[in-house]
Amino acid sequence: MRFAVDTGGTFTDLMVASEDGRLAMFKASTTPADPVAGLIDSLALAAAAAGEPLASYLARGDVLVHGTTHAINAIVTGNTARTAFLTTEGHPDTLVFREGGRIEPFNFTVPYPEPYVPRALTFEVPERIMADGRVRTPLDEAAVVAILERVRAAGAEAIAVCLLWSVVNPAHETAVGALIERHLPGIPYTLSHRINPSIREYRRASSTAIDASLKPVMGAYMRGLESRLREAGFKGRVLVVTSQGGVMDAASVAEAPVHLINSGPSMAPVAAKAYAGGTAEETLIVGDSGGTTFDVSLVRRGRIPRSREIWLGQPFRSAMTGMPSVDVKSIGAGGGSIAWVDAGGLLHVGPISAGARPGPACYGRGGTRPTLTDAAVTLGFIDAGFFLGGKMTLDEPAAVEAIRRDVADPLGLSVDAAAEAIVALATEHMVQAIMDITVNQGIDPAEATFVAGGGAAGLNCVAIARRLGCRRVVVTEAGAALSASGALISDLTAHHQAMFHTLSGRFDRDGVNRTLADLEAACDAFAAGPGAGASAVEIHWSSEARYADQAWEIEVPLARARFETEADLAALIDDFHRMHQDIFAVSDPGAEIEAVGWNAEVRCRIGTGQPGRLAATDRPARLPARAVRFLGTEARAEVEVWRLESIREGVVIAGPAIIESDFTSIVLDPGARAHRDGSGNLVIAL
Repeated sequence: MRFAVDTGGTFTDLMVASEDGRLAMFKASTTPADPVAGLIDSLALAAAAAGEPLASYLARGDVLVHGTTHAINAIVTGNTARTAFLTTEGHPDTLVFREGGRIEPFNFTVPYPEPYVPRALTFEVPERIMADGRVRTPLDEAAVVAILERVRAAGAEAIAVCLLWSVVNPAHETAVGALIERHLPGIPYTLSHRINPSIREYRRASSTAIDASLKPVMGAYMRGLESRLREAGFKGRVLVVTSQGGVMDAASVAEAPVHLINSGPSMAPVAAKAYAGGTAEETLIVGDSGGTTFDVSLVRRGRIPRSREIWLGQPFRSAMTGMPSVDVKSIGAGGGSIAWVDAGGLLHVGPISAGARPGPACYGRGGTRPTLTDAAVTLGFIDAGFFLGGKMTLDEPAAVEAIRRDVADPLGLSVDAAAEAIVALATEHMVQAIMDITVNQGIDPAEATFVAGGGAAGLNCVAIARRLGCRRVVVTEAGAALSASGALISDLTAHHQAMFHTLSGRFDRDGVNRTLADLEAACDAFAAGPGAGASAVEIHWSSEARYADQAWEIEVPLARARFETEADLAALIDDFHRMHQDIFAVSDPGAEIEAVGWNAEVRCRIGTGQPGRLAATDRPARLPARAVRFLGTEARAEVEVWRLESIREGVVIAGPAIIESDFTSIVLDPGARAHRDGSGNLVIAL
């Protein structure tokens, strides 16, 4: 039996795959002060549904996969370790200067962002390695020892080491690491050439500093997670979702916690690709709408795009992780997003969220401010008596009163009109987030399929798709826990990279092949170690390339693991031009190409890798009709209500209608038509 748990801002989602391959879904309230408690609560719900004590139920488990926001939460809340930054003498401002760039070039009222590690904790190491790997200034070990004493006196809890050109010659960084172990034993540290061997100095320094700062807190979290799971009765393997869209052992990822920045959201496109399918030429727009955020990602030509330009906050106004990560855009728009009217009479929805505690007004947990969920209850989208399959009864009068007091009265609207405005504005926020990740990358959303996931996705997935011009919406059978369902089928993954510079006109085939051979050896070692016993092993290759002297490179998949003939090089060149055209709508087929980095991602299949099906239900397909006010209408209408799990394959449902499950409510606006396909997905034609 396998478990997959995704801890969100409002709910903790659990997917369980039983021994016969059937799936079961559970949701428990997230406990922000102690996320592991919410995880255990979700497992307790599953054990109770199976009629077993928690300990004996967990003892049957082989694997538990955990998606967590603990790393990014630690950064946002300032709960990371006090970190010292060691860099080459004469270059203390790498984290200060960054790479330039501004959101608003002429807005000088915005203060310059603080570096991730303050200058007071930045120390210059006497040494210098040149770009070709030659040692210009030998490492002064006595000076390093003196620096470490100053680090100790400063109260540093972790150390980040990033020396110039250590990606070409790591000898000095390795020596500094050995000195840290000798003179500051027990203090965690990160060496830049190991965590991120990138040619870009700021990105390498930033990822090193972030990783080091997270080691104490994430090490404690992972140890506590495993310990409490063992105490509860789980004896299997504990894996954690990484930003790259794979999983790693909890103990291993605690040694490189920078991989956990986008832990949970990275699984949504994995699930969409597996469940919604699509052709090699089709683009899937994946929207994962939970209680706190709306996360949007893509599946493009069967591949999940990744980016190294992942920011911890606003672009250019925060730190960049600099690590390859599934390209996910998140905004503060979810079921718990608070609606409010400013002093000028303008309505806002989010980014502030009511979270799990106190939650929306309708939860009855002390929340008094109106949210998107309150608006959905008011409009009839959600049955107040059937929330979470009837396990939680919502307070509809409290939702109505919150909207009347905070939105309807200030704007001079009826409660229904105010609730509709809240949903419409949240929808527009989500549409703009999708536009940012599609139109800005040359993708026409009208030619894509919208895959809606998350507990709040069904409230406006048809409205979002219509606004984008999409012709089809897919809500997967387990879409209410989209990230958890992706984690359940994900592969054990490790990403290895190396820097090697060469030009297409003077291509160093031997040097590139040596680099690829080293990467393959690292992948083979991973497959033989953590990946031992995998049912399948794949290595995905790519190169980071650009036009000669271009500022930025793009990641281009490689068709082969070695360059044996001129045709192999020609394939890389052609693929680069094609991808550049896709991303930037321009290419220069006659120009020389410059490759600067090489990547190998090894994926070890530890499960079936195939999407499962939820257990069948004998509940009636039709539920009592109810009055609903749809977006763009003037009054409520009595509409059909259907039970999602009980709809037979091929039955067509014409909107307006509501389709419900225990965990989501799907609003089928007038004019839309829905049916379930052979995989259990709800396919909506617009």
